[in-house]
Amino acid sequence: MNKRTFLQLAAAVTLGFSLTSFGQESKPIRVLLVDGQNNHSWKATTPLLKQALDSTGRFNVEVSTTPPQGAPADAWAAWKPVFTSYDVVLSNYNGQLWPDAVRTDFEKYVENGGGFVCVHAADNSFPEWLAYNRMIGIGGWNGRTEKSGPYLYIKDGESVRDLSPGAGGSHGDQHEFVVEVIDQKHPITAGMPPHWKHAKDELYDSLRGPAENVKVLAYAHSPRSGRNEPMMMVIDYGKGRVFHTPMGHADYTLKCVGFQSTLQRGTEWAATGKVTIPLPKEFPTAEAALSRE
Repeated sequence: MNKRTFLQLAAAVTLGFSLTSFGQESKPIRVLLVDGQNNHSWKATTPLLKQALDSTGRFNVEVSTTPPQGAPADAWAAWKPVFTSYDVVLSNYNGQLWPDAVRTDFEKYVENGGGFVCVHAADNSFPEWLAYNRMIGIGGWNGRTEKSGPYLYIKDGESVRDLSPGAGGSHGDQHEFVVEVIDQKHPITAGMPPHWKHAKDELYDSLRGPAENVKVLAYAHSPRSGRNEPMMMVIDYGKGRVFHTPMGHADYTLKCVGFQSTLQRGTEWAATGKVTIPLPKEFPTAEAALSRE
């Protein structure tokens, strides 16, 4: 083989690797967004969650809507999402317990490496489903108490697991609040301002749960609890990656640029373990929230 032929072959191989790599990175991430029941207005928030992901060009989002509360058994029997067809599942659901077969499939999906994103009231769901509570780390309401696990909050930059008695889940009046990023090395928060103001939202506090394998990326100070409450968390569950944010109460909340960025980057990370989606040039500051209409 002469030198010229060798160089041409080497260039072709390099180009092939480049195209393969580009093809893999540009392949859309398959997202299953689950809704259908919620004590919040899921019909208003699901389109905005989908839009936030679609706008990046990185995701292919499908929505799976469960039967309504009180639906007959045959309606639930017909709801059989194939979780393994997706890279990540995003829950905008808070309602009655899923059927046994669906719960088993979901547990296996995440444990075997599927991604999961839990948004706002989705962490109110399923207090009796231990595997789900291990996935989300902490949750609130629906009878959660110290028996559900410790109350997790942040003090002096470290996680505190408080086992004292008390109900799990509370919030004060909706308001804008500052998100404090305490881990700027994680792919989701890398490059994010250390302090930025979030749009009007419910600031959850006193969340309780197994709190296993939880890493808190950011918190907000709650005037109701007087403590620093987790606002962005990542959790390992088996081989799966979970991104959990208690933010995201209403349609106006989901227009927050900071929230949309955390959702986009958290979803990509849960699906792939990496983040390629850049932060927008315009981002909330510590003094002012920023929303997209």
